[in-house]
Amino acid sequence: MNIKAGLKYTPEHEWARAEGAKVYVGVADYAQEHLGDIVFVDLPMVGDLLEKGDVLGVVESVKAASDVFCPVSGKVVAVNEKLADNPALVNLDPYGAWIAVVEAEDVSQLNELLDEAGYAALCEEGE
Repeated sequence: MNIKAGLKYTPEHEWARAEGAKVYVGVADYAQEHLGDIVFVDLPMVGDLLEKGDVLGVVESVKAASDVFCPVSGKVVAVNEKLADNPALVNLDPYGAWIAVVEAEDVSQLNELLDEAGYAALCEEGE
């Protein structure tokens, strides 16, 4: 399991990376490992307004479908169209295959998420 430094993590296994008010959101390595081969990613629509904890999208694998939750409140300003054609990118590079970019209403909401050490402890509990 790979936990990338410098990111924030949700208890539901999403990662978040802020660049100013823009927050890139993806699925953590732990989640993609447990889901198995990703076969479909349901992307949000650009312009969607979401609250923290709302469903941002869905990742489907050969084993199951899993909701992806938004780690901050805001507006979807970009989606990773590459995932529509090649959802397996999530398996190949979970920290490079972001799902969406959310323009955060309040980027300080990221402070409520887990840091690298906290997320590692959460994952160890789940094993």
